[in-house]
Amino acid sequence: MIYLDNNATTPLDAEVREAMLPFLDGHFANPSSGYGLARPVRRAVARAREQVAELLDCEVEEIVFTSGGTESDNAAILSARRLFPERDHFVTCAAEHDAVTRCLRELEERDGCRVTRLGTRRDGTIDLGELQSALVPGRTSLVCLMQANNETGVVQPVAEAAAMAESCGALFHTDAVQAAGKVPIRLRGGHVHTLALSGHKFHAPKGVGVLYVNRRIAFAPMLTGGGQEGGRRAGTENVAGIVAIGMAAACGRRHLEQVAAGHDPVAVLRDEFEREVGARLAGVTVNGAGAERTPNTSSLRVAGVEAAAMMVLLDQRGVCVSAGSACHTGTHAISPVLAAMGLGAPEARETLRVSLSRLTTAAEIREAVDAFVWAAGRVREVMGQGPR
Repeated sequence: MIYLDNNATTPLDAEVREAMLPFLDGHFANPSSGYGLARPVRRAVARAREQVAELLDCEVEEIVFTSGGTESDNAAILSARRLFPERDHFVTCAAEHDAVTRCLRELEERDGCRVTRLGTRRDGTIDLGELQSALVPGRTSLVCLMQANNETGVVQPVAEAAAMAESCGALFHTDAVQAAGKVPIRLRGGHVHTLALSGHKFHAPKGVGVLYVNRRIAFAPMLTGGGQEGGRRAGTENVAGIVAIGMAAACGRRHLEQVAAGHDPVAVLRDEFEREVGARLAGVTVNGAGAERTPNTSSLRVAGVEAAAMMVLLDQRGVCVSAGSACHTGTHAISPVLAAMGLGAPEARETLRVSLSRLTTAAEIREAVDAFVWAAGRVREVMGQGPR
């Protein structure tokens, strides 16, 4: 099997597995307990917090462990709503993840809040001028802007947008789930107030995530109870998951150091895939090609080829890809991300997402290119179509 759907979830890294195993067996104590059996567990949680802080370039006390990206996104949004009830205006982007868009929609429907949804350019990036115009000093509570898109990999100008939000008195939240371990994240001294990560997107297990909370801001917890995580997220800690996400952060940091030294093996393979498919197939377009993208993601449109049919044929050849976000698989509506970029329904239904990881090999990419070209040819043959 060739797995190229890493934006949906990633396989567990061997180092991560080794790190978490002792906390599924011998080190089972509750880290909040006062006896000796709990001390190594407590130390492991503290070490994991340090590892995540090192990846994000922030303070250790700014790291809150959660169940995943969805909880982190929701917690950030609902905290802003509780802290500033008089500020009922939120700004987001039409290409955000459902964890953000649905939470904001509930605030519209339940609380009567107003949400401004920014469009995107054809390359998937927002217009900072449009953001500036959308901000309402004294009324805008929170700006939510995804750092890297889950379908296209397009990276948004988060640093500039966060500075704009703060200058008008609003909080700024970014969903960085698809950015962790792929592009540098440097929060120290910046204007980002909250940030979400999900462990299973960078080789940790499912069910553990991170919420960064800037120490300069107040925070209203979504979950209350025993006071864990500095009172910002109650509940007995998922120690094995926390140790795992800490090790995944350490592995991701090592990878980014390699990238900073001038070599990104993931980008090399992604670019090879796009280049070879484009050379061997007519009518191939890379969505978001004109913008900065995460080095692992290709959103490819093949003219005259239905993505759903391609997925079936690729699956038969043992190649796993996606027709967009895994959250939308099985639905008939076109991707709101692609719609925001100006693609019509026919173009969106010709789009496949191919997402690599640092575990992807050159041999897998060569085989995947052959399978991709073969599958597109078969669909065109059956449909009696060529590229438009």
